[in-house]
Amino acid sequence: MPEPGIDQAHLVFAGVVKQYRLQTGTVHALRDVSFTVGHGEIFGIIGRSGAGKSTLLRTINALEKTDAGSVLINGIDVGSLDEDALVKLRRRIGMIFQHFNLLSSKTVRDNVGLPLRVAGVAPHRIRERVDSLLDLVGLRDKADVYPAKLSGGQKQRVGIARALVHEPGILLCDEATSALDPESTQSILALLRDISRKMGLTVVLITHDMAVIREICDRVLVLDQGQVVEKGEVWRVFGDPQAAPTLALLRPLLHGLPADLAAQLVDDLQGKPGYALLSLRFNGVTHAQGVNLQFLALLGPQATLIHGGIDRIRGHGQGNLLVSLPLAAWQNVKDQGVFSHRHGADFIEVLGYVPTRVE
Repeated sequence: MPEPGIDQAHLVFAGVVKQYRLQTGTVHALRDVSFTVGHGEIFGIIGRSGAGKSTLLRTINALEKTDAGSVLINGIDVGSLDEDALVKLRRRIGMIFQHFNLLSSKTVRDNVGLPLRVAGVAPHRIRERVDSLLDLVGLRDKADVYPAKLSGGQKQRVGIARALVHEPGILLCDEATSALDPESTQSILALLRDISRKMGLTVVLITHDMAVIREICDRVLVLDQGQVVEKGEVWRVFGDPQAAPTLALLRPLLHGLPADLAAQLVDDLQGKPGYALLSLRFNGVTHAQGVNLQFLALLGPQATLIHGGIDRIRGHGQGNLLVSLPLAAWQNVKDQGVFSHRHGADFIEVLGYVPTRVE
């Protein structure tokens, strides 16, 4: 999904600046941040702690006021709205949080219906709306249960239902899966994806976890020290990261060099027998379907696949494979010109050499 133009975008950030003035000096939380988010898009904002993610998210509903630049929703500048208009706007923007923020003394039904009661909605309308949302998030049988009896994933489902009571057009997710176990995380991400599709909901989520971005987002923005260092379609950013902060965030997901091999690796065999260790990187551009097995076959019968993996992101197969090849066979491959992009590998690197152990 390419970045929408300003005229077609649901959200527009134009030169957004936010500073905090402290006794110790000025903190530049956001520095000239500009991007757009399309209608119905699931857009991820990622960065390390202190990158400015939460500040950026809170400018959307004006919980944070910008010092310069503007945030537009459907062409309306959020910063230009008075208090009454802001109240109406915030009802059209749902928000879910890392720690659920449920009232322990209220049942699931009461927690979900609370924003409607505050808005003065009639009780029978509240019950209809709440029951419909509990069906949507799969918790109809938990309507009269208190939060203490719920798992973390169930509590977040209550939070999602509550965020949807005013039928928002935008859903903000502030580290919504950070407190959950892996299984609950997957179920919540699947629910958010399903809700976005069914309701045409624009979702903006912030996280420090690239696995969450890979699972659910259409596009991603990488924030570092308040600046946009990279943005684009998720598969492109994962397949060919350009910025150092992006590479650092991706490192836990990459099939890097195992420690036992790294300990054996040398720069030069100095005439001794051994193996070349090759890294084959596939970014999903040249061959979207995945790895060209013909290329692996051209490395010869002595090639050994020893580590790595291929992921499929938004229809693009990409990943990294580590292959060992006896030195003589590697020299033969180079002489034959197999070391070429046209065979399907987008990037091939000789990581080093592993000496053959003499027993």
